[in-house]
Amino acid sequence: MEPQLLHSVADGVATVVIHHPAKRNAMTARMWRALPPLLDALAADPAVRVLVLTGEGGTFCAGADISSLREAAGRTQGLAVEAEEALAAFPRPTLAAVRGYCVGGGCQLAAACDLRFADEEASFGITPAKLGIVYAASSTRRLVSLVGPATAKYLLFSGELIEAARALRTGLVDEVLPGGALDRRVAEFARILVSRSQLTQAAAKEFADGRDDRDAYWAEQARGGDTAEGVAAFLERRPPGFTWTASAAGRK
Repeated sequence: MEPQLLHSVADGVATVVIHHPAKRNAMTARMWRALPPLLDALAADPAVRVLVLTGEGGTFCAGADISSLREAAGRTQGLAVEAEEALAAFPRPTLAAVRGYCVGGGCQLAAACDLRFADEEASFGITPAKLGIVYAASSTRRLVSLVGPATAKYLLFSGELIEAARALRTGLVDEVLPGGALDRRVAEFARILVSRSQLTQAAAKEFADGRDDRDAYWAEQARGGDTAEGVAAFLERRPPGFTWTASAAGRK
């Protein structure tokens, strides 16, 4: 099978799989280009409530396919940044499920997700210093926002890999799971996210990402049915039936 991004949608969860096992799921230029339009299509699908990004087999992503850097490193880096920004801008919750190597452009993609769950044997690294590449400013800022300047400098200056336990301590990872438990925990947590209010999630994602010009918009959206339904469901001890969606809000 050619290197590609595979995807499926089931029970509100879109799963995107980085598939290039011959090179530890390294991203080719074609794969970088394919990610933004794929994300646009999934964002437009009202059935998609959560997105999970993972790698084929025992590796998340070993970065950019080095063969694609030989003649056009700058262009490939630009494609990687475009893909990263498209992932960061995905309007619903995103979760990276990491096993094995999460290195270079792979770590760039994982950092662009809202959350990162990792197998205890996973390892993380950002390696431009090994290749003489200037890591993009936007990617550097995103990394600093996750782990702080000291750990970001450690990763960027050295290109060394860190284990999952250290990634958890620094904030690069949100949960570390013992062997064999990652898929089960990701599926369980995705179900939790699907059951929650899209209104809350959408507003929280914007606020957490630094947008500060839509307070009035979200206050107006909150005057709809989700808040009343959530309170009623809590008092009646039943699961809530939230109805707010971004597409419905856009039609108002």
